[in-house]
Amino acid sequence: MALGTASHVGKSLLTAGLCRIFKQDGYRVAPFKAQNMALNSAATPDGGEIGRAQALQAEACDLAPTTDMNPILIKPSSDQTAQYVVQGKVWRNLTARDYFDFRVRELFPRVLESYRRLAAHSDVVVLEGAGSPAEINLRDRDIVNLRMAHAADAACLLIGDIDRGGVFAALVGTLTLLDDADRARIRGTVINKFRGDRALLEPGLAMLEARAGRPCVGVVPYLPALGLEEEDSVALEDRLTAARAWRALGDDRDRPLRIGVVALPFMSNFTDFDALAAEPSAAVAFLDRPDDIAAADVVILPGTKQTMRDLRFLRERGFVEALRAHARSKPLVGICGGMQMLGWRIEDPYAAEGGGGEDGLGFLPIVTTLQREKTTTPAVGYLRAPTLFGVPAAGARAEGYEIHLGETTYAPGAAALFELERAAGGRALDGAASADGLVIGTYLHGLFDDDDFRRAFILATRAARRLSSATSFHAYRAERRRRLDRLADACRQALDMSAIRSWLGF
Repeated sequence: MALGTASHVGKSLLTAGLCRIFKQDGYRVAPFKAQNMALNSAATPDGGEIGRAQALQAEACDLAPTTDMNPILIKPSSDQTAQYVVQGKVWRNLTARDYFDFRVRELFPRVLESYRRLAAHSDVVVLEGAGSPAEINLRDRDIVNLRMAHAADAACLLIGDIDRGGVFAALVGTLTLLDDADRARIRGTVINKFRGDRALLEPGLAMLEARAGRPCVGVVPYLPALGLEEEDSVALEDRLTAARAWRALGDDRDRPLRIGVVALPFMSNFTDFDALAAEPSAAVAFLDRPDDIAAADVVILPGTKQTMRDLRFLRERGFVEALRAHARSKPLVGICGGMQMLGWRIEDPYAAEGGGGEDGLGFLPIVTTLQREKTTTPAVGYLRAPTLFGVPAAGARAEGYEIHLGETTYAPGAAALFELERAAGGRALDGAASADGLVIGTYLHGLFDDDDFRRAFILATRAARRLSSATSFHAYRAERRRRLDRLADACRQALDMSAIRSWLGF
Protein backbone atom coordinates (compact mmCIF):
# COMPACT_ATOMS: atom_id res chain seq x y z
CA MET A 1 0.00 0.00 0.00
CA ALA A 2 1.20 3.48 -0.92
CA LEU A 3 0.46 5.93 1.88
CA GLY A 4 1.41 9.61 1.80
CA THR A 5 2.24 12.35 4.25
CA ALA A 6 -0.27 14.58 2.44
CA SER A 7 -2.28 14.94 -0.74
CA HIS A 8 -0.38 15.36 -4.01
CA VAL A 9 2.87 13.77 -2.81
CA GLY A 10 2.79 11.26 -5.69
CA LYS A 11 0.85 8.28 -4.32
CA SER A 12 -1.20 7.79 -7.47
CA LEU A 13 1.74 7.76 -9.88
CA LEU A 14 3.95 5.65 -7.62
CA THR A 15 1.08 3.18 -7.33
CA ALA A 16 0.87 3.12 -11.13
CA GLY A 17 4.64 2.63 -11.31
CA LEU A 18 4.56 -0.33 -8.92
CA CYS A 19 1.61 -1.81 -10.82
CA ARG A 20 3.61 -1.56 -14.04
CA ILE A 21 6.69 -3.17 -12.49
CA PHE A 22 4.74 -6.16 -11.17
CA LYS A 23 2.98 -6.53 -14.52
CA GLN A 24 6.32 -6.46 -16.35
CA ASP A 25 7.60 -9.11 -13.95
CA GLY A 26 4.79 -11.48 -14.92
CA TYR A 27 2.37 -11.11 -11.99
CA ARG A 28 -1.38 -10.68 -12.17
CA VAL A 29 -1.63 -7.24 -10.56
CA ALA A 30 -4.51 -4.85 -9.91
CA PRO A 31 -4.87 -1.39 -8.31
CA PHE A 32 -7.26 -0.57 -5.48
CA LYS A 33 -8.31 2.61 -3.71
CA ALA A 34 -11.10 2.18 -1.19
CA GLN A 35 -12.28 5.78 -1.26
CA ASN A 36 -11.31 8.55 -3.63
CA MET A 37 -12.28 12.23 -3.63
CA ALA A 38 -11.91 13.55 -7.17
CA LEU A 39 -13.76 15.31 -9.94
CA ASN A 40 -11.66 13.50 -12.53
CA SER A 41 -13.45 10.24 -13.22
CA ALA A 42 -13.66 7.54 -15.87
CA ALA A 43 -16.38 5.21 -17.09
CA THR A 44 -15.81 1.46 -16.86
CA PRO A 45 -16.86 -0.94 -19.65
CA ASP A 46 -19.68 -2.28 -17.47
CA GLY A 47 -21.22 1.19 -17.09
CA GLY A 48 -19.77 2.27 -13.74
CA GLU A 49 -17.72 5.27 -12.64
CA ILE A 50 -14.36 5.34 -10.85
CA GLY A 51 -11.57 7.81 -10.19
CA ARG A 52 -9.41 8.71 -13.18
CA ALA A 53 -6.24 7.71 -11.32
CA GLN A 54 -7.49 4.14 -10.86
CA ALA A 55 -8.27 3.95 -14.58
CA LEU A 56 -4.66 4.98 -15.28
CA GLN A 57 -3.39 2.38 -12.79
CA ALA A 58 -5.52 -0.28 -14.48
CA GLU A 59 -3.91 0.76 -17.77
CA ALA A 60 -0.51 0.22 -16.14
CA CYS A 61 -1.65 -3.33 -15.33
CA ASP A 62 -2.95 -3.87 -18.89
CA LEU A 63 -6.43 -4.32 -17.42
CA ALA A 64 -9.81 -2.85 -18.27
CA PRO A 65 -10.92 -0.69 -15.32
CA THR A 66 -13.61 -2.08 -13.02
CA THR A 67 -15.67 -0.50 -10.26
CA ASP A 68 -14.05 -2.82 -7.71
CA MET A 69 -10.80 -0.86 -8.14
CA ASN A 70 -12.42 2.22 -6.54
CA PRO A 71 -15.60 1.23 -4.69
CA ILE A 72 -16.28 4.70 -3.23
CA LEU A 73 -15.85 7.85 -5.32
CA ILE A 74 -16.65 11.19 -3.69
CA LYS A 75 -17.38 14.05 -6.10
CA PRO A 76 -17.54 17.40 -4.26
CA SER A 77 -20.43 19.67 -5.19
CA SER A 78 -19.69 22.42 -2.63
CA ASP A 79 -17.44 23.03 0.37
CA GLN A 80 -19.83 20.99 2.52
CA THR A 81 -21.60 18.48 0.26
CA ALA A 82 -20.69 15.82 -2.27
CA GLN A 83 -22.13 13.14 -4.50
CA TYR A 84 -21.18 9.64 -3.35
CA VAL A 85 -20.68 6.99 -6.04
CA VAL A 86 -20.64 3.48 -4.54
CA GLN A 87 -19.43 0.51 -6.59
CA GLY A 88 -19.81 2.57 -9.74
CA LYS A 89 -23.31 3.99 -9.23
CA VAL A 90 -24.59 7.20 -7.64
CA TRP A 91 -25.59 6.36 -4.07
CA ARG A 92 -26.69 9.71 -2.61
CA ASN A 93 -25.72 13.32 -1.92
CA LEU A 94 -24.53 13.98 1.64
CA THR A 95 -22.71 16.52 3.75
CA ALA A 96 -19.24 15.52 4.89
CA ARG A 97 -20.45 15.41 8.51
CA ASP A 98 -23.31 13.06 7.69
CA TYR A 99 -21.03 10.78 5.72
CA PHE A 100 -18.26 10.54 8.31
CA ASP A 101 -20.55 10.43 11.34
CA PHE A 102 -23.18 7.99 10.09
CA ARG A 103 -22.47 6.42 6.72
CA VAL A 104 -18.80 5.50 6.47
CA ARG A 105 -19.06 2.38 8.65
CA GLU A 106 -22.16 1.30 6.72
CA LEU A 107 -20.16 1.29 3.48
CA PHE A 108 -16.98 -0.42 4.66
CA PRO A 109 -18.39 -3.95 4.11
CA ARG A 110 -19.02 -3.02 0.47
CA VAL A 111 -15.44 -1.78 0.20
CA LEU A 112 -14.19 -5.13 1.52
CA GLU A 113 -16.51 -6.97 -0.87
CA SER A 114 -14.91 -5.14 -3.82
CA TYR A 115 -11.39 -5.71 -2.52
CA ARG A 116 -11.93 -9.44 -2.03
CA ARG A 117 -13.34 -9.85 -5.54
CA LEU A 118 -10.30 -8.06 -6.95
CA ALA A 119 -7.80 -9.96 -4.79
CA ALA A 120 -9.31 -13.32 -5.71
CA HIS A 121 -8.08 -12.88 -9.28
CA SER A 122 -4.73 -11.20 -8.54
CA ASP A 123 -1.26 -12.22 -7.37
CA VAL A 124 -0.63 -8.67 -6.15
CA VAL A 125 -2.95 -5.80 -5.28
CA VAL A 126 -1.31 -2.37 -4.99
CA LEU A 127 -3.47 -0.25 -2.73
CA GLU A 128 -3.42 3.54 -2.60
CA GLY A 129 -4.23 5.63 0.44
CA ALA A 130 -5.73 9.13 0.47
CA GLY A 131 -4.37 12.32 1.95
CA SER A 132 -2.52 11.38 5.13
CA PRO A 133 -3.06 8.40 7.47
CA ALA A 134 -2.32 10.71 10.40
CA GLU A 135 -5.47 12.86 10.19
CA ILE A 136 -6.07 12.23 13.87
CA ASN A 137 -9.47 13.96 13.88
CA LEU A 138 -10.76 11.36 11.40
CA ARG A 139 -8.79 8.26 12.41
CA ASP A 140 -11.74 6.28 13.75
CA ARG A 141 -13.71 6.95 10.54
CA ASP A 142 -10.91 6.56 8.01
CA ILE A 143 -11.60 3.57 5.76
CA VAL A 144 -9.11 4.31 2.97
CA ASN A 145 -5.76 4.32 4.78
CA LEU A 146 -4.69 2.10 7.67
CA ARG A 147 -8.01 0.44 8.38
CA MET A 148 -7.90 -0.83 4.81
CA ALA A 149 -4.22 -1.76 5.22
CA HIS A 150 -5.08 -3.93 8.23
CA ALA A 151 -8.02 -5.51 6.40
CA ALA A 152 -5.81 -6.40 3.42
CA ASP A 153 -2.78 -7.31 5.58
CA ALA A 154 -0.81 -4.86 3.42
CA ALA A 155 2.83 -3.90 3.77
CA CYS A 156 2.88 -0.10 3.56
CA LEU A 157 5.22 2.48 2.08
CA LEU A 158 5.03 6.02 3.48
CA ILE A 159 5.74 8.58 0.75
CA GLY A 160 6.88 12.15 1.25
CA ASP A 161 7.35 14.88 -1.37
CA ILE A 162 10.71 16.63 -1.04
CA ASP A 163 9.78 19.12 -3.78
CA ARG A 164 7.25 20.71 -1.41
CA GLY A 165 9.81 21.08 1.39
CA GLY A 166 9.80 19.70 4.93
CA VAL A 167 9.90 16.08 3.85
CA PHE A 168 11.83 14.76 6.87
CA ALA A 169 9.47 16.46 9.33
CA ALA A 170 6.48 15.20 7.35
CA LEU A 171 7.67 11.57 7.38
CA VAL A 172 8.77 11.47 11.01
CA GLY A 173 5.79 13.53 12.15
CA THR A 174 3.34 11.21 10.41
CA LEU A 175 4.90 8.14 12.06
CA THR A 176 4.87 9.87 15.44
CA LEU A 177 1.14 10.55 15.26
CA LEU A 178 0.24 6.92 14.51
CA ASP A 179 -0.49 4.37 17.23
CA ASP A 180 1.74 1.33 17.59
CA ALA A 181 -0.41 -1.07 15.56
CA ASP A 182 -0.73 1.38 12.68
CA ARG A 183 2.96 2.32 12.79
CA ALA A 184 3.93 -1.35 12.56
CA ARG A 185 2.16 -1.57 9.19
CA ILE A 186 4.67 0.83 7.64
CA ARG A 187 7.73 -1.10 6.47
CA GLY A 188 9.66 1.74 4.90
CA THR A 189 9.67 5.34 3.68
CA VAL A 190 10.09 6.81 0.20
CA ILE A 191 11.21 10.30 -0.73
CA ASN A 192 9.58 11.42 -3.97
CA LYS A 193 10.27 14.16 -6.56
CA PHE A 194 13.96 14.63 -5.68
CA ARG A 195 16.08 17.02 -7.76
CA GLY A 196 19.82 17.44 -7.43
CA ASP A 197 22.80 15.59 -6.01
CA ARG A 198 21.81 12.45 -4.06
CA ALA A 199 25.06 12.71 -2.01
CA LEU A 200 23.78 15.90 -0.39
CA LEU A 201 20.75 13.98 0.85
CA GLU A 202 22.63 11.09 2.49
CA PRO A 203 23.12 12.63 5.98
CA GLY A 204 19.39 13.32 6.13
CA LEU A 205 18.55 9.79 5.05
CA ALA A 206 20.67 8.34 7.85
CA MET A 207 18.92 10.54 10.42
CA LEU A 208 15.52 9.72 8.90
CA GLU A 209 16.12 5.99 9.26
CA ALA A 210 17.30 6.43 12.84
CA ARG A 211 14.31 8.56 13.81
CA ALA A 212 11.77 6.53 11.85
CA GLY A 213 13.09 3.15 12.93
CA ARG A 214 12.66 1.71 9.45
CA PRO A 215 14.56 1.92 6.16
CA CYS A 216 14.19 4.52 3.47
CA VAL A 217 13.63 2.19 0.52
CA GLY A 218 13.96 4.74 -2.23
CA VAL A 219 14.55 8.28 -3.43
CA VAL A 220 12.48 8.72 -6.58
CA PRO A 221 13.64 11.51 -8.90
CA TYR A 222 11.46 14.32 -10.13
CA LEU A 223 10.23 13.22 -13.56
CA PRO A 224 9.68 16.25 -15.81
CA ALA A 225 7.13 16.12 -18.63
CA LEU A 226 5.93 12.67 -17.59
CA GLY A 227 2.55 13.41 -19.15
CA LEU A 228 0.46 11.04 -17.01
CA GLU A 229 -2.63 12.55 -15.48
CA GLU A 230 -2.99 13.30 -11.80
CA GLU A 231 -6.31 13.07 -10.01
CA ASP A 232 -5.79 15.73 -7.37
CA SER A 233 -7.22 19.21 -7.92
CA VAL A 234 -3.92 20.57 -6.56
CA ALA A 235 -2.48 19.58 -9.95
CA LEU A 236 -4.81 22.10 -11.59
CA GLU A 237 -2.89 24.90 -9.89
CA ASP A 238 0.07 24.06 -12.15
CA ARG A 239 -1.94 24.43 -15.36
CA LEU A 240 -0.91 27.18 -17.74
CA THR A 241 -2.84 30.45 -17.81
CA ALA A 242 -3.17 32.50 -20.99
CA ALA A 243 -0.41 34.85 -19.86
CA ARG A 244 2.03 31.95 -19.46
CA ALA A 245 0.94 29.78 -22.40
CA TRP A 246 0.48 32.36 -25.16
CA ARG A 247 2.74 35.32 -24.42
CA ALA A 248 5.54 34.32 -26.84
CA LEU A 249 3.57 32.64 -29.65
CA GLY A 250 3.70 35.44 -32.22
CA ASP A 251 0.95 35.97 -34.78
CA ASP A 252 2.09 34.32 -38.01
CA ARG A 253 0.20 31.52 -39.80
CA ASP A 254 2.61 28.84 -38.50
CA ARG A 255 2.09 29.62 -34.83
CA PRO A 256 0.48 27.10 -32.48
CA LEU A 257 -3.30 27.03 -32.23
CA ARG A 258 -4.42 28.91 -29.11
CA ILE A 259 -6.89 26.64 -27.30
CA GLY A 260 -8.57 28.24 -24.29
CA VAL A 261 -10.35 26.14 -21.65
CA VAL A 262 -12.55 28.20 -19.34
CA ALA A 263 -11.45 27.51 -15.75
CA LEU A 264 -14.85 26.85 -14.19
CA PRO A 265 -14.93 26.66 -10.36
CA PHE A 266 -16.43 23.15 -10.43
CA MET A 267 -14.57 21.92 -13.51
CA SER A 268 -14.43 18.13 -13.75
CA ASN A 269 -12.28 15.86 -15.89
CA PHE A 270 -9.71 18.54 -16.64
CA THR A 271 -7.51 15.68 -17.88
CA ASP A 272 -9.66 15.80 -21.06
CA PHE A 273 -7.17 18.35 -22.40
CA ASP A 274 -3.83 16.70 -21.63
CA ALA A 275 -3.56 15.15 -25.09
CA LEU A 276 -4.28 18.49 -26.77
CA ALA A 277 -1.63 20.15 -24.61
CA ALA A 278 0.94 17.62 -25.85
CA GLU A 279 0.41 18.57 -29.50
CA PRO A 280 3.26 20.58 -31.08
CA SER A 281 0.80 22.65 -33.13
CA ALA A 282 -1.38 23.66 -30.16
CA ALA A 283 -1.01 25.69 -26.96
CA VAL A 284 -3.62 25.02 -24.26
CA ALA A 285 -4.36 27.63 -21.59
CA PHE A 286 -6.88 27.68 -18.74
CA LEU A 287 -8.76 30.98 -18.86
CA ASP A 288 -9.76 32.60 -15.58
CA ARG A 289 -10.53 36.09 -17.00
CA PRO A 290 -13.04 37.08 -19.73
CA ASP A 291 -10.40 39.30 -21.35
CA ASP A 292 -8.32 36.21 -22.15
CA ILE A 293 -10.96 34.90 -24.57
CA ALA A 294 -10.20 37.48 -27.25
CA ALA A 295 -6.78 35.92 -27.94
CA ALA A 296 -8.09 32.34 -28.23
CA ASP A 297 -8.58 30.60 -31.56
CA VAL A 298 -11.01 28.14 -30.03
CA VAL A 299 -12.66 28.19 -26.60
CA ILE A 300 -13.82 25.07 -24.75
CA LEU A 301 -16.35 25.01 -21.91
CA PRO A 302 -15.33 21.86 -19.99
CA GLY A 303 -17.32 19.40 -17.93
CA THR A 304 -18.51 20.50 -14.50
CA LYS A 305 -19.92 18.92 -11.36
CA GLN A 306 -22.26 21.90 -10.85
CA THR A 307 -23.57 23.00 -14.22
CA MET A 308 -26.03 25.64 -13.05
CA ARG A 309 -23.67 27.18 -10.50
CA ASP A 310 -20.91 27.41 -13.08
CA LEU A 311 -23.40 28.90 -15.54
CA ARG A 312 -24.14 31.63 -12.99
CA PHE A 313 -20.38 32.09 -12.53
CA LEU A 314 -20.01 32.81 -16.26
CA ARG A 315 -22.70 35.47 -16.06
CA GLU A 316 -21.45 37.04 -12.84
CA ARG A 317 -17.83 37.27 -14.04
CA GLY A 318 -18.62 38.75 -17.45
CA PHE A 319 -17.74 35.73 -19.58
CA VAL A 320 -21.00 35.66 -21.54
CA GLU A 321 -20.40 38.72 -23.71
CA ALA A 322 -16.82 37.63 -24.33
CA LEU A 323 -18.08 34.20 -25.47
CA ARG A 324 -20.69 35.80 -27.74
CA ALA A 325 -18.07 38.01 -29.37
CA HIS A 326 -15.80 34.98 -29.83
CA ALA A 327 -18.48 32.74 -31.37
CA ARG A 328 -19.33 35.27 -34.11
CA SER A 329 -16.23 34.19 -36.02
CA LYS A 330 -14.33 31.53 -34.03
CA PRO A 331 -15.04 27.95 -32.88
CA LEU A 332 -16.67 27.35 -29.50
CA VAL A 333 -16.90 23.85 -27.98
CA GLY A 334 -18.83 22.49 -25.00
CA ILE A 335 -18.08 19.15 -23.34
CA CYS A 336 -20.72 17.51 -21.13
CA GLY A 337 -21.81 20.22 -18.67
CA GLY A 338 -20.18 22.77 -20.94
CA MET A 339 -22.49 21.67 -23.76
CA GLN A 340 -25.50 21.87 -21.44
CA MET A 341 -24.59 25.49 -20.64
CA LEU A 342 -24.43 26.32 -24.36
CA GLY A 343 -28.07 25.26 -24.80
CA TRP A 344 -31.33 27.09 -24.32
CA ARG A 345 -32.32 25.82 -20.88
CA ILE A 346 -31.35 23.47 -18.03
CA GLU A 347 -34.07 22.03 -15.79
CA ASP A 348 -33.47 20.26 -12.47
CA PRO A 349 -36.81 18.69 -11.45
CA TYR A 350 -35.24 16.10 -9.12
CA ALA A 351 -32.97 18.56 -7.28
CA ALA A 352 -29.76 16.95 -8.53
CA GLU A 353 -28.16 20.39 -8.21
CA GLY A 354 -30.63 21.97 -5.81
CA GLY A 355 -33.72 22.14 -8.03
CA GLY A 356 -35.22 24.78 -10.27
CA GLY A 357 -33.87 25.74 -13.64
CA GLU A 358 -31.57 28.13 -15.43
CA ASP A 359 -31.57 29.70 -18.88
CA GLY A 360 -28.59 28.56 -20.91
CA LEU A 361 -26.34 30.73 -23.05
CA GLY A 362 -28.45 30.11 -26.16
CA PHE A 363 -25.75 29.00 -28.59
CA LEU A 364 -27.24 25.54 -29.27
CA PRO A 365 -30.95 24.65 -29.81
CA ILE A 366 -31.10 22.07 -27.01
CA VAL A 367 -32.78 21.73 -23.62
CA THR A 368 -31.30 19.58 -20.83
CA THR A 369 -33.20 17.97 -17.96
CA LEU A 370 -31.10 16.64 -15.09
CA GLN A 371 -32.13 13.08 -14.18
CA ARG A 372 -31.94 10.85 -11.11
CA GLU A 373 -29.84 8.20 -12.86
CA LYS A 374 -26.39 8.92 -14.30
CA THR A 375 -25.32 7.71 -17.74
CA THR A 376 -21.85 6.15 -17.51
CA THR A 377 -20.47 4.20 -20.45
CA PRO A 378 -17.60 4.14 -22.90
CA ALA A 379 -18.78 5.05 -26.40
CA VAL A 380 -17.61 5.73 -29.94
CA GLY A 381 -19.02 8.76 -31.74
CA TYR A 382 -19.35 9.05 -35.52
CA LEU A 383 -19.75 12.55 -36.98
CA ARG A 384 -23.21 12.87 -38.56
CA ALA A 385 -22.05 15.61 -40.96
CA PRO A 386 -18.70 15.43 -42.78
CA THR A 387 -17.45 18.75 -41.38
CA LEU A 388 -16.09 20.40 -38.23
CA PHE A 389 -16.46 24.19 -38.02
CA GLY A 390 -17.39 24.21 -41.70
CA VAL A 391 -14.18 22.42 -42.71
CA PRO A 392 -14.24 18.93 -44.30
CA ALA A 393 -13.65 16.18 -41.71
CA ALA A 394 -15.19 13.16 -43.42
CA GLY A 395 -14.94 9.89 -41.54
CA ALA A 396 -13.85 11.45 -38.25
CA ARG A 397 -14.81 9.34 -35.24
CA ALA A 398 -14.16 9.88 -31.54
CA GLU A 399 -13.70 7.25 -28.86
CA GLY A 400 -14.44 8.41 -25.32
CA TYR A 401 -16.87 7.92 -22.45
CA GLU A 402 -20.09 9.43 -21.12
CA ILE A 403 -20.54 10.48 -17.49
CA HIS A 404 -23.58 12.74 -17.11
CA LEU A 405 -26.89 13.17 -15.32
CA GLY A 406 -28.51 15.22 -18.06
CA GLU A 407 -30.89 14.08 -20.77
CA THR A 408 -30.74 16.50 -23.69
CA THR A 409 -33.56 17.04 -26.19
CA TYR A 410 -33.40 18.83 -29.52
CA ALA A 411 -35.48 21.70 -30.84
CA PRO A 412 -37.07 21.10 -34.26
CA GLY A 413 -34.45 21.23 -36.96
CA ALA A 414 -31.51 20.95 -34.53
CA ALA A 415 -28.54 18.92 -35.72
CA ALA A 416 -26.86 16.29 -33.53
CA LEU A 417 -23.05 16.17 -33.71
CA PHE A 418 -22.41 12.44 -33.26
CA GLU A 419 -24.16 9.13 -33.50
CA LEU A 420 -22.91 7.11 -30.55
CA GLU A 421 -22.25 3.40 -30.35
CA ARG A 422 -22.24 2.59 -26.64
CA ALA A 423 -20.16 -0.15 -25.04
CA ALA A 424 -23.15 -1.16 -22.95
CA GLY A 425 -25.14 -1.66 -26.16
CA GLY A 426 -27.38 0.47 -28.32
CA ARG A 427 -26.95 3.64 -30.34
CA ALA A 428 -27.92 7.22 -29.51
CA LEU A 429 -27.65 10.73 -30.89
CA ASP A 430 -25.17 12.94 -29.05
CA GLY A 431 -24.20 16.56 -28.97
CA ALA A 432 -25.30 19.42 -31.16
CA ALA A 433 -24.03 21.91 -33.72
CA SER A 434 -25.12 25.48 -34.43
CA ALA A 435 -26.50 26.43 -37.83
CA ASP A 436 -23.21 28.04 -38.90
CA GLY A 437 -21.19 25.09 -37.54
CA LEU A 438 -18.94 27.24 -35.33
CA VAL A 439 -20.47 26.08 -32.04
CA ILE A 440 -20.52 22.37 -31.19
CA GLY A 441 -21.13 20.31 -28.09
CA THR A 442 -20.87 16.68 -26.99
CA TYR A 443 -21.25 14.51 -23.91
CA LEU A 444 -18.08 12.57 -24.78
CA HIS A 445 -15.23 12.95 -22.31
CA GLY A 446 -11.80 11.77 -23.44
CA LEU A 447 -12.51 12.35 -27.14
CA PHE A 448 -9.23 14.26 -27.52
CA ASP A 449 -7.33 11.19 -26.29
CA ASP A 450 -8.35 9.57 -29.57
CA ASP A 451 -5.40 10.24 -31.88
CA ASP A 452 -7.47 10.26 -35.09
CA PHE A 453 -10.16 12.61 -33.79
CA ARG A 454 -7.66 14.95 -32.15
CA ARG A 455 -5.79 15.22 -35.45
CA ALA A 456 -9.04 15.96 -37.35
CA PHE A 457 -10.01 18.56 -34.73
CA ILE A 458 -6.66 20.36 -34.94
CA LEU A 459 -6.62 20.34 -38.75
CA ALA A 460 -10.19 21.64 -38.96
CA THR A 461 -9.69 24.32 -36.31
CA ARG A 462 -6.45 25.57 -37.82
CA ALA A 463 -8.14 25.75 -41.22
CA ALA A 464 -11.13 27.60 -39.77
CA ARG A 465 -8.72 30.14 -38.27
CA ARG A 466 -6.75 30.38 -41.56
CA LEU A 467 -3.59 29.05 -39.97
CA SER A 468 -1.16 26.83 -41.84
CA SER A 469 -1.88 23.11 -41.71
CA ALA A 470 -0.20 21.11 -38.95
CA THR A 471 2.59 18.88 -40.20
CA SER A 472 3.37 16.79 -37.12
CA PHE A 473 1.16 15.15 -34.54
CA HIS A 474 1.62 13.55 -31.14
CA ALA A 475 0.92 9.79 -30.95
CA TYR A 476 -0.74 10.11 -27.56
CA ARG A 477 -1.96 6.55 -27.05
CA ALA A 478 1.27 4.88 -28.11
CA GLU A 479 3.21 7.43 -26.09
CA ARG A 480 1.19 6.58 -22.95
CA ARG A 481 2.65 3.08 -22.89
CA ARG A 482 6.15 4.52 -23.23
CA ARG A 483 5.42 6.99 -20.44
CA LEU A 484 4.15 4.21 -18.16
CA ASP A 485 7.30 2.23 -18.93
CA ARG A 486 9.42 5.31 -18.22
CA LEU A 487 7.67 5.68 -14.84
CA ALA A 488 8.22 1.99 -14.07
CA ASP A 489 11.91 2.23 -15.07
CA ALA A 490 12.43 5.22 -12.77
CA CYS A 491 10.68 3.45 -9.86
CA ARG A 492 12.59 0.21 -10.47
CA GLN A 493 15.93 2.05 -10.36
CA ALA A 494 15.02 4.22 -7.36
CA LEU A 495 13.22 1.72 -5.11
CA ASP A 496 14.67 -1.25 -3.25
CA MET A 497 12.46 -3.73 -5.07
CA SER A 498 14.15 -6.72 -3.43
CA ALA A 499 13.02 -5.43 -0.03
CA ILE A 500 9.49 -4.78 -1.31
CA ARG A 501 9.30 -8.27 -2.84
CA SER A 502 10.47 -9.79 0.43
CA TRP A 503 7.62 -8.08 2.29
CA LEU A 504 5.23 -9.79 -0.14
CA GLY A 505 6.83 -13.18 0.36
CA PHE A 506 8.25 -13.40 -3.17
